[in-house]
Amino acid sequence: MTTAYTTEIVTEAPAFAELAPQWGRLYERCGAATPFQNHAWLHSWWLSYGRPGRLRLVLVREGAELVAAAPLMLRRGPVPTLVPLGGVISDYGDVLIDDERADRAAAALTEALSAAARTALIDFREVRPGGAVEHVYDRWTGPRRRVRDSLCLELPAAPMDALVSRLPSRGAQRVRAKLRRLKSLGVERHVVRPDEVTAALRRLVELHRLQWQGRKVTTEHLRTRFCEHLVRSVEPMVRSGDAVVTEFRLGGDVVAVDVTLRSRRLVGGYLYGAHPSLRERKADVAVMLLDACAEHTGTGDLGTLSLLRGNEPYKHHWRPRPVVNQRLLLARRRTAPLMSAVLWGTVARRSGKDVLRRLPPRPGGRGPAS
Repeated sequence: MTTAYTTEIVTEAPAFAELAPQWGRLYERCGAATPFQNHAWLHSWWLSYGRPGRLRLVLVREGAELVAAAPLMLRRGPVPTLVPLGGVISDYGDVLIDDERADRAAAALTEALSAAARTALIDFREVRPGGAVEHVYDRWTGPRRRVRDSLCLELPAAPMDALVSRLPSRGAQRVRAKLRRLKSLGVERHVVRPDEVTAALRRLVELHRLQWQGRKVTTEHLRTRFCEHLVRSVEPMVRSGDAVVTEFRLGGDVVAVDVTLRSRRLVGGYLYGAHPSLRERKADVAVMLLDACAEHTGTGDLGTLSLLRGNEPYKHHWRPRPVVNQRLLLARRRTAPLMSAVLWGTVARRSGKDVLRRLPPRPGGRGPAS
């Protein structure tokens, strides 16, 4: 006899915390999962950024086992919306669905999401192509729309030698020279043990602050709540093998710290801090970090080394593949007008940005004229 599927909506943080073992098993059984669907990451994010009364974890179980989960929160406002946990500091948003039960679990999750939405729109941002939530999108019977979201750049999950061999000969020669330079300087790598993670991450934040001093920086990375989230989430991820923290030392001093996040099929360098003295010594920090990150792609069935969101010029030196994240909008018949309002707002913002890019620069500056 087939075990019945049951659904539940969790709205309290303590119950979210208790889900960690079940969530972890489901995370391992979902091949599309990225590190940003890890329980430690999402629960920690909620503790730093969540608001009471807004949590909406839509769960599907087969018997006692969790087979699908949608980590969402309710965002109130002119357009009530269910959005993924993780916010702007997470590069990918998605749900978790057990690969071996994909059809039934996805159907049950779709039905549960439709019931949970009620008068709200469901807005999945930053979905990587092939994400698990596409199973929900395909089964959704109400209004739905798929639009472009952020650009990510991706490399094959391969050791550094293989990444260098993909480059034109002159580019490969430059990278090898930069690797030799790092070696001649005496830069040493140290993979941080779980009991060292807290101290290492606090050093990372301070080095990150130092490296961006006097320049435009993502201010959220310098806030206390972000530091608390990073420490709280990454330590258990290091213990489970879902994150690696690396310190780079020169003459006994820590001159850089990097966090690399891992899932079954994806690995990516998330955040780093580097002392300005490295650049003064003509050490190529980007090469140093990618060399360390690539070292953690050689086990399991990891298929992608992601450079995560952003179209920075230095990333293109590695000949990455551009991959555009998706934004999946789901509505019920009664909330279809909400979807139209969101889509019009998105179009208007993009048009405004295009206009700003075409304006002439200010005298003596780089930005558009005011």
